[in-house]
Amino acid sequence: MTATAAKRPFRPNWGARAGWVLLGVYCLYAAGSLEITWPRFLIGLDNGARFLAEMVPPNFERWKLLMEGLYETVQIAVIASAFGVAFSLPIGLAAARNLMPAWATWPARAVIAVCRSFHPVIFAILFVKAVGFGPLAGILTLIFASIGFIGKLFAEAIEEISLKPVEACRAAGAPFMSLLLYAVLPQVLNRFIGFATYQFDANMRNSTMVGIVGAGGIGGTLFSAFQRFDYDFLAAILLSIIALIMCSEYVATRVKAVFND
Repeated sequence: MTATAAKRPFRPNWGARAGWVLLGVYCLYAAGSLEITWPRFLIGLDNGARFLAEMVPPNFERWKLLMEGLYETVQIAVIASAFGVAFSLPIGLAAARNLMPAWATWPARAVIAVCRSFHPVIFAILFVKAVGFGPLAGILTLIFASIGFIGKLFAEAIEEISLKPVEACRAAGAPFMSLLLYAVLPQVLNRFIGFATYQFDANMRNSTMVGIVGAGGIGGTLFSAFQRFDYDFLAAILLSIIALIMCSEYVATRVKAVFND
């Protein structure tokens, strides 16, 4: 056997292996320090089984209250998505470093960073304190969440475009708005539609969550059911939320199909 044949075709990456070992050791240490034990897990399984048993069968007798909460949730998601995407477009454009000067990109990126720094529940608590309980706090919360997510994706999508059409429009003396309409928008329109529909789907879910802290929507009804140990009605609420999210996913898919055609 020659020396070349005796060599291993792939050298072992000892650094990566050591990293995986250290990660495993740290996970074991963290699980121990957080009191994650096997008996506690088994107790949790038993408690979870009894909790699920109390949720069956779901109780839809208060369907009017359920429909009112779902309708308010849809209203919050639609309004927040519309305004969030509308505000994200100019902010994302201003944050694109391949089109805008530094004095415009840094403030825009600072706004996006602030909107992305906090969980929607934190924003919901702040707006509930500022404007009071109700859907207005939820709408403002989701607008800020939309700006943080969509604005960043818009900026990154614009930064990845080909600059050849942009340079051609500039050489022809086209104004800035024409440059955006004919050189930038055609390259990113499909991605923009995808981002917007995904954000609408996310806002539909988040509008349920922020309602738990008093920002309107079905979340308030969900939290009240938890507090009253009304688990059969809770199951009806959860099933309704699942159905609502599936409907919003279908609508988002149809919207993307229309624009792709």
